[in-house]
Amino acid sequence: MPRKRTEDQKRADWIVNLALRGLIRLALTLPYAWRVPLMGWLSRRIVAPLAGYRRRALAHLALILPDRPEAERERIADECCDNAGRTLIENYSTRGFLARQRDATIRGPGLAALEAARAAARPVVLVSGHFGNYEAARAALVGRGYQVGGLYRPMANAYFNAHYVRTMEAFGGPVFPQGRQGTAGFVRHLKAGGILVLLFDQHVVGADYMPFVGQPARTATSAAELALRYGADLIPFYATRRPDGLSFDIDLEPPVPPSDPATMTGLLNRSLEARIRANPGQWFWIHRRWK
Repeated sequence: MPRKRTEDQKRADWIVNLALRGLIRLALTLPYAWRVPLMGWLSRRIVAPLAGYRRRALAHLALILPDRPEAERERIADECCDNAGRTLIENYSTRGFLARQRDATIRGPGLAALEAARAAARPVVLVSGHFGNYEAARAALVGRGYQVGGLYRPMANAYFNAHYVRTMEAFGGPVFPQGRQGTAGFVRHLKAGGILVLLFDQHVVGADYMPFVGQPARTATSAAELALRYGADLIPFYATRRPDGLSFDIDLEPPVPPSDPATMTGLLNRSLEARIRANPGQWFWIHRRWK
């Protein structure tokens, strides 16, 4: 859970939320095909440099890809910031985003496993990272009639978090905050044979260090623990942004074989690493993954 904010931090959060809400409302007045690239450009050129996100992305890229030319790392950081802006406005464009994803093609052996689990009323934990736009896959599954819940980590900025959670709820399934507050809800959801989406690639205080793209990173094993505890299939999924900047390739990988939480989480790390290496600009290098 986010640490308690100081009064100065709360004031800064209120200002940031006000600015972002204004930007989002302005973008939503534009046609969908205009607002998404516009928000990508604004994020890449204005918001990310001013907020320090681009600088953070470059620091992470220097840590993980020190042998790459500086110009290449700058290009990846720009792509990351662009994708973050596009993802933000897509997630606020609930009706248009769901309409675009309703008929999206879903590929991979994980789809058959998901369908088999639904037929057997067996729970599923869908796991991804902050890559592409993970909500695109959830929207595509909702379009196929699945009710997909979400387990999320509350943002430090409580003002922004309040309305961002409402955007997640609008995609067609319940959402639960990590921690004690949401535990009872997502446990009931899984016990009833529900589907839960969880992102596992953020720094978690107190979690064990595990190798991730060549560097140790604190990594929660909660996705694997939930799958083992409730007999759920653990299926990695990804929504990779296509070159047009608006559509996605949706992939569901084979379920992770049940063993122990550390081994299963290690396999999830390897899965995400492969996606990052193939499309490094689509991962959120702006997150504080290594502290």
